[in-house]
Amino acid sequence: MIGVCIIEDITDIREGLKAVIEADDRLKLLGCFEDGESALDQIPIIQPEVVITDINLPGKSGVYCVGKLKPEFPSIQFMMFTIYEDNEQVFEALKAGASGYILKNTAPNKIADAVCELFEGGSPMSPTIARKVLGSFNAVPNSNLGNILSPREQEVLELLSKGFLYKEIADRLFISLSTVKRHLNHIYTKLQVQNKTEAVNKLYGKA
Repeated sequence: MIGVCIIEDITDIREGLKAVIEADDRLKLLGCFEDGESALDQIPIIQPEVVITDINLPGKSGVYCVGKLKPEFPSIQFMMFTIYEDNEQVFEALKAGASGYILKNTAPNKIADAVCELFEGGSPMSPTIARKVLGSFNAVPNSNLGNILSPREQEVLELLSKGFLYKEIADRLFISLSTVKRHLNHIYTKLQVQNKTEAVNKLYGKA
């Protein structure tokens, strides 16, 4: 049987997950936690095969918990169980060490199957999340920006990512404000983005 721990602060959802795990003869519930702090304290002792965790917990977040536990216990598999579908949350969780990411509207039988798939080496994800991850492979990787942007455009984008205002970028690069704006227009066009946030995300490979 696959030992499972749950980290979820909402009682109804936690009890629902608990019922799903206990109803499946492939799984064994080893512990339930309402917050990240208690999970960080107990999971190293329990050492389950799989941990299902929410992202938005009181105190330490689910992503923080994964990031702390995964390096110390690499054999434990982590699956995020959340309402969040945006790219930032997905990639933060995956970078922290999660191998699965399913949404809270997932059918109970699919949750149990996802736990088993994760234990067997898979990376279960809700369809909308899987599409976001696959879509990221079409993004411009950071290492390839040099093949797309000119050296000056890269300088402008890097300063923008550090929080410099357009006027400050102009002063640092000894160019006019209108030249900065022209470089940004070229950057947006080349990277196929609509604004500076999307451009900075591409710089760091987040979109």
